[in-house]
Amino acid sequence: MKTLLPEGWPRPSGYSNGVMAEGRMVFVAGQIGWTKDMVFEASDFLGQLRQTLENTLAILAEAGAGPEHITRMTWYVTSRDEYLANLSGMGAVWRELMGKNYPTMACVEVSGLMEARAKIEIETTAVLPPER
Repeated sequence: MKTLLPEGWPRPSGYSNGVMAEGRMVFVAGQIGWTKDMVFEASDFLGQLRQTLENTLAILAEAGAGPEHITRMTWYVTSRDEYLANLSGMGAVWRELMGKNYPTMACVEVSGLMEARAKIEIETTAVLPPER
């Protein structure tokens, strides 16, 4: 996987502008902050983010993938203000679970998610190296 950063552009913080990858693609449906048993153990944004990322990583592991294979994420949040208020905490959760992997990302504020208690939903694409 190669990060794409045009000459003279500043390095974005927490994501990449572009990624080039070749291999087997893995698509992870939108994950939210409930457990595998569909129970919300956290009602706060950071707790739900942590669970959402853990769910995403569990699904990726089924394909033999990890955070280093993620090329794209789309985040849907129910409150832009809550998202912005938690930036430093999100960085800590991200580094703990995802390391120094920064895929391309989009973040969209939505009026609500299908599960009323969900504060965040993340859709993910990963690319594993081609099988040899």
